[in-house]
Amino acid sequence: MRRLRRLAHLVLFCPFSKGLQGRLPGLRVKYVFLVWLCVFAGGWLAYVHYASYVELCRGHVCQVVICDQYHKGIISGSICQDLCTLHKVEWRTCLSSLPGQQVYSGLWQGKEVTIKCGIEESLNSKAGWDMAPRRELVLFDKPTRGTSIKEFREMLLSYLKANLGDLPSLPALVGQVLLMADFNKDSRLSLAEAKSVWALLQRHEFLLLLSLQEKEHASRLLGYCGDLYVTEGAPHRSWHGAALPPLLRPLLPPALHRALQQWLGPAWPWRAKIAIGLLEFVEELFHGSYGTFYMCETTLANVGYTAKYDFKMADLQQVAPEAAVRRFLQGRHCEHSADCTYGRDCRAPCDKLMRQCKGDLIQPNLAKVCELLRDYLLPGAPAGLREELGTQLRTCTTLSGLASQVEAHHSLVLSHLKTLLWKEISNTKYS
Repeated sequence: MRRLRRLAHLVLFCPFSKGLQGRLPGLRVKYVFLVWLCVFAGGWLAYVHYASYVELCRGHVCQVVICDQYHKGIISGSICQDLCTLHKVEWRTCLSSLPGQQVYSGLWQGKEVTIKCGIEESLNSKAGWDMAPRRELVLFDKPTRGTSIKEFREMLLSYLKANLGDLPSLPALVGQVLLMADFNKDSRLSLAEAKSVWALLQRHEFLLLLSLQEKEHASRLLGYCGDLYVTEGAPHRSWHGAALPPLLRPLLPPALHRALQQWLGPAWPWRAKIAIGLLEFVEELFHGSYGTFYMCETTLANVGYTAKYDFKMADLQQVAPEAAVRRFLQGRHCEHSADCTYGRDCRAPCDKLMRQCKGDLIQPNLAKVCELLRDYLLPGAPAGLREELGTQLRTCTTLSGLASQVEAHHSLVLSHLKTLLWKEISNTKYS
């Protein structure tokens, strides 16, 4: 015990000579207080990080539940054997931002991948493994035994119409879904295959991935097991605050956020190339094969890029089909336009006379993206380009979501912006 006390005394007080300690007795107390304050602050940060990790990162729960369903023959999929029997899917870093949406980086077949799996609210860390049967009953309850392939096709078509709108291209999408469900290519659809693909379609991001598979700026789907699915490896993030624990991210001051972007982000020409890809993605969302989509959380956290600085949408959770947004707004009671908000920033005006939300959004995708690009592109832009680029972006942010403006005007503004940026980086290594 005496040795421990002596060691503690040396650690706390050895930086001060005995003479100095004698002359400044108050300094010793202040030094002890400062040391313990640092220990407390460090302990609190460690606790916050651990608590947020335990709450957000429960990939082991996902794997146990999915493999339990697979071994019972309730679900199937192209990666089930590798995930549950051969254990060839390696789970690495936790990337989850919400407890109900588990996201991990991983390795499968020698490739960097992203593993995504949903956990129902009832499956929290306190619930234990006995909640797995309840999830089976709720999530994998359709289609029921005895459903014919014709009935299942009609189920799929009806579901896609409700979520994407009544589009002439939907029968072709249903065909793709059925083709994907028959992962073993035996030209027959088992009940486990049908249950798996139906559960996948209930996942919002999976539905978006399926609708945007032909687009180069959305991650490619690689495989699935039940409602767990694997996509291409997570792109690099343009927002460096994403490395912080989720509970600390709101504490990051905007000035520090901008400084991090300047110090740690790509060089300006690379940012210009990423921005061009983001503008192309806005084009892809507008009147695509499966309707129009809205970006309902336009932040740098969703702006990702590959090793070659090609834009990739980092998260599709906040991209919504036009049909879903209109269904949410239709007949919705409101007092202010804030009452007519879908997601974070898909906002429609409020008709104060009728006290109902209108159908057109106040800001279209392009205006919100241009607002984001002002902070992303203007700092560090070449001197000869900064003024014109600033003018173009200001014009772009004033665009409205009225149907009368969307077609020609938006296309013209977007085309001018892309041309301006390409002109600056073309014929260089950055192009």
